[in-house]
Amino acid sequence: MKSLVLAEKPSVARDIARVLKCSKKLNGALEGERYIVTWALGHLVTLADPEEYDKKYKEWKMEVLPMMPEKMELVVIKQTAKQYQAVKTQLYRKDVGEIIIATDAGREGELVARWILEKAHCQKPIKRLWISSVTDKAIREGFMHLRDGREYRPLYDAAVARAEADWLVGINATRALTCKYNAQLSCGRVQTPTLAIIAAREAEIRNFKPQDYYGLTLLAGKARWVWQDKKSGSPRSFQKEAMEERKGAVQADLLQVVSVEKSRKKTYAPGLYDLTELQRDANKRFGFSAKETLNIMQRLYENHKVLTYPRTDSRYIGSDIVPTIKERLKACAVGPYRSIAGSLSMKPVKVSKSFVDDTKVSDHHAIIPTEQFVQLDHMTNEERKIYDLVVRRFFSVLYPPFEYEQTTMKATAAGETFTAKGKIVKQAGWKAVYEDGFADQEEEGFQKLSDLKEGEKLKIERTELTLGKTKPPAPFTEATLLSAMENPVKYLEHADAKAAKTLGETGGLGTVATRADIIEKLFHTFLMEKRGNDLYLTSKAKQLLELVPEDLKKPELTADWEMKLSDIAKGKLKKDRFLTEIRGYTEEIIREIKTGEGTFRHDNLTNTKCPVCGKRMLSVNGKNSKMLVCQDRECGHRETISRLTNARCPNCHRKMEMYVKGKEDTFICNTCGYKEKLSSFRQRREKEGAGVSKKDVQRYLNKQKKEAQEPINNAFADALAKLNLK
Repeated sequence: MKSLVLAEKPSVARDIARVLKCSKKLNGALEGERYIVTWALGHLVTLADPEEYDKKYKEWKMEVLPMMPEKMELVVIKQTAKQYQAVKTQLYRKDVGEIIIATDAGREGELVARWILEKAHCQKPIKRLWISSVTDKAIREGFMHLRDGREYRPLYDAAVARAEADWLVGINATRALTCKYNAQLSCGRVQTPTLAIIAAREAEIRNFKPQDYYGLTLLAGKARWVWQDKKSGSPRSFQKEAMEERKGAVQADLLQVVSVEKSRKKTYAPGLYDLTELQRDANKRFGFSAKETLNIMQRLYENHKVLTYPRTDSRYIGSDIVPTIKERLKACAVGPYRSIAGSLSMKPVKVSKSFVDDTKVSDHHAIIPTEQFVQLDHMTNEERKIYDLVVRRFFSVLYPPFEYEQTTMKATAAGETFTAKGKIVKQAGWKAVYEDGFADQEEEGFQKLSDLKEGEKLKIERTELTLGKTKPPAPFTEATLLSAMENPVKYLEHADAKAAKTLGETGGLGTVATRADIIEKLFHTFLMEKRGNDLYLTSKAKQLLELVPEDLKKPELTADWEMKLSDIAKGKLKKDRFLTEIRGYTEEIIREIKTGEGTFRHDNLTNTKCPVCGKRMLSVNGKNSKMLVCQDRECGHRETISRLTNARCPNCHRKMEMYVKGKEDTFICNTCGYKEKLSSFRQRREKEGAGVSKKDVQRYLNKQKKEAQEPINNAFADALAKLNLK
């Protein structure tokens, strides 16, 4: 009898098939002596739409809500029905004795496979392949240690509970809001609290009243001294007159050094990456959206096989990974990493609880390099950037701490206290891994200090009264929004310790795997827009928050759900009990929406009529584009007016927008007003040499770098190299 292996995507299936020596091509599968490998294309099966249960649900009407099917039905997704039939054919082969689930090792991966098996009514025994990378070595080891599929039944139950709960609450609430207010409004247990968090930040900024504050600095003994309040230790005062008096008194006095403290300090490398931390850093460093980073990571994991599984919420590795560290170092000892990885692989690996902890690894460990040999020239520029972040973070945890000597001097003048700080680096440690230096918040305020003694009196050469203004909190960027979603405790309505603990344990709003999609959905449904890198709510989102039930706006709701889903996955809670609660909750929120007294007004209505239905269209800002969208939900027609491009204005070098108008598209710079037709732009770029590919540019830069490192008389060296002295 043969085993049928079910992978999540064709690329992973091909890798597994190669390792298992399955080379015979079938319709949607590959066959070998012992195994047949087939694949899904993400989800092939999903929950049925409301109209599949009853024809009355086809029209969106308030009187038929809430929709509560007795049993949730599964349907085959039409676009991928052909592949579903191919998988089903393999499932029912008489020579197939067992199914090996090889989809992504997580809650959603389990759902992809089990829904296919359930829809096909397949009852054959199940085994589970559970691996964190898709290298040949990991696949071989995974098949040597296959697990019993029954162990993962609770994980499947949790996945089903999540999907059905989102259907019941999300679809019912969205239909109720849309019918009640005659507008395309959607809500959900993660997206609505996320909008509420952004709204809270916007309210903070709006209500913020800036205040002037003052400081006092002195120049004495070749050092800059900063005034400190005796009670609070703060270098700021909001009383201008008092600071001016201090300045006058200090000018007429000498500065006496009262203490000189020297202490040796250490800072350790930041922890390994989980997905959210990587998405934050990629947004800060390169401006990548959370979704872009996840997609790039997926390619590095699936196609290049150089990084481990991306959708992880752990920043630690297990003790079972430690013996493979040297092999991983050797695999990435190429290009700019050769010397660092080489020197680390020659020394004994020093492990510590800061990055090796079995208790802090759940389904998957932190994102680290695999044992697969790296070919940097096969990667795109974006893939290189993400790979660089991960590999340098991996190196840094293996390095010793950064060590420095900190000197803190205190002095007094006219009864006021002043401090000066300096630092001397003793050992670069893990910071040596970062060529461009590691952004260090602590650097500010440190200076080179001359050797001063206690009791020494210094002449004050200059005094300066400094002025500053208190600043409001910054608007959210994708990086800071990810942080807020991961840890939304400060946005809880009531400081409930239990809810805060729950949010901490469940990882906040959404999961590492879903946060990027939630952010994208908020852009796609025109609830959020981007101005530069900052995120703002649209008028539609602000009105939506006034209309949705209060409960749906609270982070506590999703925390409660995630805790219960986690209990289901651990076998501590029955799926049916959770879903009974959800059905009761759905009825409650639909009642609340039906009796709501709010109104919704389109304040972005234009005079442009929809070419399909003739109704007036709405002007909306997408993530990187401006659009006209038909106000009629059922029509759904949309047109792109302009989109932000990577083309730079020749005058002010800002990104230009491309406007779709008339016979030819036109670039317009919104900063300086420069305009240029697409044909003219192409001609100009050809003259400037833009026809050269990125690879050609990279090759040229590498050649220049190499030549710069060679001896100056390299022509003579070349001539000698070509001499044949045999």
